[in-house]
Amino acid sequence: MHEAVNRRQFLTTAGLSALALTAGASGLFAGSGKKSGLKIAYSAITWGGNDAKAITDLADLGYHGIQLRANTFGPYRAKPSELKALLDQHKLSLAMFSSGNVEIDPAKEQSTIDQHVAHASFVKALGGSAIQLTNSVRPKDRLPTTDELKRLATVMNEIGKQTADMGVQAAYHNHMHQLGETPEEVDVIVQAMNPKYCKLLLDIAHYKQGGGKPEQAVKQYKDALYALHLKDTMSPRPDKPEDPKAYKFVELGRGNVDVPAVLSALNDIDFKGWGIIELDGVPEEGKTATQCAQINKDYITKTLKLPL
Repeated sequence: MHEAVNRRQFLTTAGLSALALTAGASGLFAGSGKKSGLKIAYSAITWGGNDAKAITDLADLGYHGIQLRANTFGPYRAKPSELKALLDQHKLSLAMFSSGNVEIDPAKEQSTIDQHVAHASFVKALGGSAIQLTNSVRPKDRLPTTDELKRLATVMNEIGKQTADMGVQAAYHNHMHQLGETPEEVDVIVQAMNPKYCKLLLDIAHYKQGGGKPEQAVKQYKDALYALHLKDTMSPRPDKPEDPKAYKFVELGRGNVDVPAVLSALNDIDFKGWGIIELDGVPEEGKTATQCAQINKDYITKTLKLPL
């Protein structure tokens, strides 16, 4: 008993209590007896368009899922079987496809819907079942209006309605410097989404940087949650300590996101789906995308004790 108390005090003192309560051996959550339903994938974005290398590197590291971006649509749209063969060869599932920007201008509505429906058809041919929707229309000189936020949801609902007919899920990705930067904006959008047609891809780092607590968002949006971007954000930045708004995305465990708390929340809601590790770029000079993927793998498998 003495030993157990001392160990507990040590863990608390070391700041590891949340981690100890969250993750156990072989992906079991301590005290719950439940195995995590989280499936781990990795985004190819860090490779800067060299998707063939991303596929090879991630497979070599032992990952089983990947997120590809819309840049693959151009070269492979007429021959998706070639890209699918590459994924199959490396035993990688297409966990998510970055379908890109959703326009809210009524004059561009049909063209934006057509673009994402075409991407969904491509995704289906690759054996995938989900597309990620973002937007780049955040006003530069003011906050977005409620109508603008709801308008985004309206267009995404229509995209999702059409992709659902193909068996492809549309998922909204919250994002800094876009519509849905703050928790309040995200809430307006999610509440206006039709859960039959559009789900939430919760990016835990963007949500944190926007002022929210991603572990709370997991529970708040449990009925809308389809997938997550597992990501960390460092703020303030070491090179800009005087700027409270400066931040950069870093490997898991290096920043301000309470990843163990997010996993605990996922376990509480019995989440079963993809958690896609994403790192927009290599955070420090001298590193490679593959080295970053290894650091993230070590965090997932060694620190959190979750399987790939």
